[in-house]
Amino acid sequence: MGERTVVANGVRIRVESFGDPADPPLLLVMGNGASMLWWDEGFCRTLAGGGRFVVRYDQRDTGRSVTYPVGRPGYTGADLVDDAAGVLDAYGIPAAHVMGVSGGGGIAQLLALDHPGRVLSLVLMSTTAAVPDDEGRELPPPSEEFGRFVAGARVDWTDEASVVDHLVAYEQVLTGTARPFDEAAARDLVRRDVARARDFPAVQNHDLLADDDGNGDSNGGDGRRRRRGPLSSIAVPTLVVHGTADPLFPVEHGSALADRIPGAGFLPLTGAGHGLHRPDLAVVARAVLAHTGRK
Repeated sequence: MGERTVVANGVRIRVESFGDPADPPLLLVMGNGASMLWWDEGFCRTLAGGGRFVVRYDQRDTGRSVTYPVGRPGYTGADLVDDAAGVLDAYGIPAAHVMGVSGGGGIAQLLALDHPGRVLSLVLMSTTAAVPDDEGRELPPPSEEFGRFVAGARVDWTDEASVVDHLVAYEQVLTGTARPFDEAAARDLVRRDVARARDFPAVQNHDLLADDDGNGDSNGGDGRRRRRGPLSSIAVPTLVVHGTADPLFPVEHGSALADRIPGAGFLPLTGAGHGLHRPDLAVVARAVLAHTGRK
């Protein structure tokens, strides 16, 4: 119980668990550049109180997990998928319910495709399809405000104050314009995340990862071409949760994702932006408990 370091997929990964190991396991996968702190602790405890054994973890180059030189990650997106399976191995968990937010939702989808026996159900939040759409459907791009922020962003990754200011501003953009932004709470979380990290600038490596589209066009971390089936081959119960004001992946990404996975449910969060924010914690926790309790 509590935080510890395990060896998962051959590397050192920092993990933390909540609840009774005898309860149904729920693995939480956060998005690119974000440590496990972005899974609200109260949210984790609510899920544990609802009878789930909850595991969250720092992905490579975040938090207290293994880090790599900036610009030379030495791993691919496929390795991050295998890391999730490795975390389950470290806990002796054959299969788990899996929830992913943003890029973590992509990892969760690929985990279900690459290691189908390890996934009991999926909750995919603030994310988009992780493999190409065979029908070639076009989805809306990020909002103009998001594009302007990315184009104009200036940050000194060697200066903690600059990093904190940048990430707080980024979080404000992700929150969207439909709801007020809690700057104090965001700044507190970002400061804790930066202070806790072994090498915070290493998070930049997540933007440099080799693509792995699942169609054999790139190599996985083991040097072999990785082939995957379509999202329609995912056979586990799936719930897609998406904010209607998401500036990164407009809500059409969520509804399209739910359409591509057989039987998937879709829960829109009115006015919510990108990510899991405090106003939605209770409703999302209830939805996750209900979904992962399906027989």
